[in-house]
Amino acid sequence: MAVTLSDLHTESGLKSLDEFLSGKTYISGDQFTKDDIKVFAAVLEKPGDTFPNASTWYDVVSSHLAASFPGNAQGVRFSGKAAAPAEAAPAKPDASAAEDDDDLDLFGDETEEEKKAAEEREAAKKPAKKKESGKSSVLLDVKPWDDETDMKKLEEAVRSVEMSGLLWGASKLVPVGYGIKKLQIMLTIVDDLVSVDSLIEEHLTVEPCNEYVQSCDIVAFNKI
Repeated sequence: MAVTLSDLHTESGLKSLDEFLSGKTYISGDQFTKDDIKVFAAVLEKPGDTFPNASTWYDVVSSHLAASFPGNAQGVRFSGKAAAPAEAAPAKPDASAAEDDDDLDLFGDETEEEKKAAEEREAAKKPAKKKESGKSSVLLDVKPWDDETDMKKLEEAVRSVEMSGLLWGASKLVPVGYGIKKLQIMLTIVDDLVSVDSLIEEHLTVEPCNEYVQSCDIVAFNKI
């Protein structure tokens, strides 16, 4: 079912987005999708602390995009009117336009000719480029021993784990029940260098991390 979000450049629009994201990590389902990219593009800057759900979601999407596009961005701002005057009611889009927007592909699909040309260019390169190791984006649930566990120290212990090919991303605390919260944290790994199972079994659930960490669960695992 399509989700309608509007006026994301305004306080009221960000409030609607924040309410919609309550208890959610992504816009649609439990995985990063093009819906997240569309909404991210409509938000002019990171929401403030008054919109905690939207702010956390913004960090998660930023981590995905940073992993997919590792170049150093310089920053771009847009100028111009953000909204039409109050006296002029915005024109209601027709159904066909709405359908076209739902099907919008921000990056576009390659044509057969473009694919063939790209393949020919790659084949002509001498020597051929060595295939880069794949990367994955992982969402991890880290659970404490009880409600008395210091969650700040728990997160510090988790982030203290350093490995070649491991990059920690955005995180947030999620209520579990009975006053207990779990840490939900994003990480990006180089597949050939890091095994998530080994990361959990050999680092996060053994000393010194197990002073705070009871267990870890993989919530989402996506190839980049």
